[in-house]
Amino acid sequence: MEFKVVELEREPIEFDLQFAPGAIDYGDEAAQVGPLKTAGLAEVLHEHRGPKEIVADIRLRGNFSGDFEASCARCVEPVGTTLSGDFDLIFRPADVDSSSSERSITADETEIGYYQKDSLLLEDVLREQVLLALPARMLCKPDCKGLCPRCGQNRNTEACTCEDAVKDPRWEALAGLRGRIKS
Repeated sequence: MEFKVVELEREPIEFDLQFAPGAIDYGDEAAQVGPLKTAGLAEVLHEHRGPKEIVADIRLRGNFSGDFEASCARCVEPVGTTLSGDFDLIFRPADVDSSSSERSITADETEIGYYQKDSLLLEDVLREQVLLALPARMLCKPDCKGLCPRCGQNRNTEACTCEDAVKDPRWEALAGLRGRIKS
């Protein structure tokens, strides 16, 4: 769904939508496995920067919820999770803050996004919100054994016959050191 500044100038737009799996690309980070529900309001806020300069910011408030899969951090098997969240975001035209000189920004300005060509795609906002809502690290189970670093076998499904510790010849000079320190 595209929110155009011209349309939002006339009146705010309410939305209540569902996106089917595959409608939004989350890259390799996650896969949507059920409908993604979202509802909210898009409106224009006029930012007065002087007597003649008015900037049309888009404010997008809403929520989302849906079922997703992401890879286990240890064995890379898919792990299901339900994600949901609320958002209240401000988007400004991309070229309005561009200048040739450097300047410091306020803490509030770090929360501002930018839109291109006088419109904003809801799908882009939802992609970002879903990826931000994903846990930093997901495990299929708390005691996941992970993959064997030598052969790549999933240790949760089958035991591999690789040696537990690979000996690096560069450390052999230090091998006897522990025994000498204890005595």
